[in-house]
Amino acid sequence: MGDLAVVLASGGLDSCVCVAEAARTHDLALLHVNYGQRTWRRELRAFGEIADHYGVPADRRLVTDLDHLRTIGGTSLIDTTLEVETGDPDPTRIPSTYVPFRNAHMLCIAASWAEVLGAGAVFIGAVEEDSSGYPDCRASFYRAFQSAIDEGTRPETRIQIRTPLIELDKASIVRRGTELAAPLHLTWSCYTGEDLACRQCESCRLRLRGFAAAGLRDPVPYASP
Repeated sequence: MGDLAVVLASGGLDSCVCVAEAARTHDLALLHVNYGQRTWRRELRAFGEIADHYGVPADRRLVTDLDHLRTIGGTSLIDTTLEVETGDPDPTRIPSTYVPFRNAHMLCIAASWAEVLGAGAVFIGAVEEDSSGYPDCRASFYRAFQSAIDEGTRPETRIQIRTPLIELDKASIVRRGTELAAPLHLTWSCYTGEDLACRQCESCRLRLRGFAAAGLRDPVPYASP
């Protein structure tokens, strides 16, 4: 196996395929972040099961809490008084499920841990085309953050941000995950449901559309149509 990589692992479809990509060339250290999202318990369970699947040892699993994001709010993923959009994404607006600057907070944790571990890479399953217009899923954002890591770490530190899914659509991600034998049945993407995926939120709809376009059945349980 190659060098160590820290992989941000939410427990969702994209992050699982990202873990599978990283596992091809690196030893794994998996990072999970709770920030008060509605389905944090189910996502944490998915994280643990995916880590078990890849045999990641306990000392290379890090679960952190960003309580300040819960306090800040401003997103329907946290604030239950805000409505989670249903239906297809509107490309002209950023949805309420955007968590302000969330990926920057997560990357900061990942970069800190990577520097301590001596890891040479941080993997994140960001997707630009299929990301509901979230500004922190753009390739330009990761190029900018790479500069911040280069400037803000020890002179001898070399940590590269890797975004292997950034140019893929959801169908391509499903196909790639299948090729890599990623445990897609262990993943959880729904924004609101923890026992059954709701089928109505943007995340569920993007996921279902991706599986359908790939000619495959989504293995997670959904509420009835």
